[in-house]
Amino acid sequence: MKIKTINKLFTVLLLLAISLTTSAALELGDKAPNFSLNDQNSLSHQLSDYKGKWVILYFYPKDDTPGCTTQACDFRDAVKRIIASKSIVFGLSLDSVESHKKFSEKNSLPFSLLSDSEGLVAKKYNSLNNFLGFKSAKRNTFIVNPEGEIAKIYLSVDPKTHSEMVLNDLSNLQDLGLN
Repeated sequence: MKIKTINKLFTVLLLLAISLTTSAALELGDKAPNFSLNDQNSLSHQLSDYKGKWVILYFYPKDDTPGCTTQACDFRDAVKRIIASKSIVFGLSLDSVESHKKFSEKNSLPFSLLSDSEGLVAKKYNSLNNFLGFKSAKRNTFIVNPEGEIAKIYLSVDPKTHSEMVLNDLSNLQDLGLN
């Protein structure tokens, strides 16, 4: 009897802890949370600096891992279409500026990887995993319109086909004038 009570108490405490650490999910039309983060070249980027542009923010768990490398190279290979769409792409993870620099150079990435080492931005975008104190970004992507609003949200994406999906949706959003 006591074990069942302890298990129930543990479950309640676990659910309470999860609810306290989970931020509200962003929805379409919400103002995209601003940030100020350094990229792999130690240059600072603020989302507000890109007002008037379409911005693709893709969160990924860890530099130089198979899925994250696939996803980064997928965006790398699509960069001409991203530029043609008058958009900018940023990769965000909790890795350091130095780790991003090595990862970017190794894979010839022509876009900025932003270091969110404390996970504060990932948390604002409800894209932070925290398992037993080990933090990483979830593989989520957000398209931000020129007014700074969330225009599209992708959760738990497939790194192999993701950039094509993003570019198709971005084109549709731009064609519809949903900015």
